[in-house]
Amino acid sequence: MACTGSKKIASSTSLPGLVPNGKLWASVYEQKAAEYKALCLQAYNIARFRLDEALKQPTQRPRAIITDIDETFLDNSPFAVHMALQGKDYEADSWNKWTAKGEADTLTGALSFFKYAADHNTEVYYVSNRKQSERAGTLQNLRRYQFPFADDQHLLLRLDVSSKEPRRQQITATYDVILLLGDNLTDFSVVFDNVKTNGDRAAAVQQQTAEFGKKFIVLPNPGYGNWEDAIYGYSALTMAQKDSAVKSNLKNY
Repeated sequence: MACTGSKKIASSTSLPGLVPNGKLWASVYEQKAAEYKALCLQAYNIARFRLDEALKQPTQRPRAIITDIDETFLDNSPFAVHMALQGKDYEADSWNKWTAKGEADTLTGALSFFKYAADHNTEVYYVSNRKQSERAGTLQNLRRYQFPFADDQHLLLRLDVSSKEPRRQQITATYDVILLLGDNLTDFSVVFDNVKTNGDRAAAVQQQTAEFGKKFIVLPNPGYGNWEDAIYGYSALTMAQKDSAVKSNLKNY
């Protein structure tokens, strides 16, 4: 009996720590919670309402929508689960293998919205910080579900800088951009590029209050993002250091 007990203890100590377990918890919410699907539908319903409003207004330029990809309309929670069950966080090589498959599913309401936009003479630009080496897998994923404008012209991936502002400006130079969709604040405005602490990020959101639900449509992402980077101080930390940083940022009573 003592031997059996020691095996159980050894097994339990090999389980993932706080951060990987957090990724699992976030992933099960994304994959199973009807509330998560409802939040996605809410975002895309608002987006359609705002698009319909914009279509009633005259414009001298063609209309366009700018959207992020990951956790905005493609669900990468299987990747998070795959890594977390190994006790790991994000790793670039593993991520590249995942995106090369082109198998990420779509978020509820996303595909029908983008098809609706295309049917109403509104182009869709996919502005993502995936690397250029991920282009083939990304296009394969978009075409798997027949997303509109799934071509090289409309897929603007990361080049030399992570900021999406130059790519947004490239689009706004020609188009009347109606909406921006994303799961991270930097998907929307250069205003959010240089705010690093969670306090400063929250203050920047308050300054842009009128844009959320109007021109900025935010999709929920409890799994990762700049909110998490801010907790880690944008530093390369060990898993134990990440766990400590998360715990030290939690409000208790």
